[in-house]
Amino acid sequence: MERQPHTSLPVVGDDRDEAAHTRRELAARMREAGLAIDARKPPWLRVGVPGGERYQRVKDTLRGLKLHTVCQEAHCPNVAECWGGGTATVMLMGDVCTRGCRFCNVKTAAHPPPLDPDEPRHLADAIRTLGLDYIVVTSVDRDDLADGGAGHFAEAILRLKDIPGLLVEVLTPDFRGDPDAVRTIGRAAPHVFANNLETVRRLTPVVRDARAGYDQTLGVLAQMKREFPGIVTKSSLMVGLGESEAEVEEAVRDLRGAGVEILTFGQYLRPSAWHLPVQEWVTPERFDAYRALGDRYGFRYVASGPLVRSSYRAAELFLRGEIAQRSGGAGAQARPGDARAEVTHAT
Repeated sequence: MERQPHTSLPVVGDDRDEAAHTRRELAARMREAGLAIDARKPPWLRVGVPGGERYQRVKDTLRGLKLHTVCQEAHCPNVAECWGGGTATVMLMGDVCTRGCRFCNVKTAAHPPPLDPDEPRHLADAIRTLGLDYIVVTSVDRDDLADGGAGHFAEAILRLKDIPGLLVEVLTPDFRGDPDAVRTIGRAAPHVFANNLETVRRLTPVVRDARAGYDQTLGVLAQMKREFPGIVTKSSLMVGLGESEAEVEEAVRDLRGAGVEILTFGQYLRPSAWHLPVQEWVTPERFDAYRALGDRYGFRYVASGPLVRSSYRAAELFLRGEIAQRSGGAGAQARPGDARAEVTHAT
């Protein structure tokens, strides 16, 4: 895993950059060192244009059900693959987030519209209509609410779990580390709980909103595993933001120390000129090395690749078997062509 930083893409904040203490200074350094927004992507990051009969059917179904989708709003690179394969990504608690992370393309506002109390029921009815058997539920952050929306989220989980044969994975906000809010989600008993660390410790203050935190995320994950050990825990890291390999290893070690079992790595892609620039196109070979690193630290499953995102389909296939094994059942094995939705968190 030893690698010297590329001469044209220095590791932001190394020994020569000790003066970059503040968030604003570090962001300026990253903008100076980063790739232009129109920089040509390497071949391994090029994806097909969305299309096809199944893609159109999923798109039309979601529009008809009036579900918020993050696939297009967040410029996910996998929209062609996922929608063409019969999967979709939908946000809970509206489509406006109270946080302004510098990697995420979801709309932000200090005071989003009020929650729709019928949304959990509406979501469950929609999933029944789509005939899914695995769903990843997520949401925008709602720091304007006393519980961060945990009660609303938990109601959606409970309604979804009433659907026979449906496995429920959630990718939640961090609820600003509120133990009671985290506990509310745990008591709803999703099969899988995910909360994304996103980046390494040093870059967290500039990459994520100031209300997020490296140790806060680790604390949320550790609490879930400690209080609800039967729930599978999961997290994700973006790379290509100027992190060093030593910093990536530190993050991997910290996640494993928090009891996380499933880990994904993916390439950061800049959604707009406002967002932080990409510092480096990480090669498939280095993603292979990160997968091996996760294996060495004892994660039960690691998905690592340029276009991997936190709700990655290969991880789902593993999780089916994992959940079936823990429950002692045999009915949750992956089947070719299974339909699935990813109801995905903005961060």
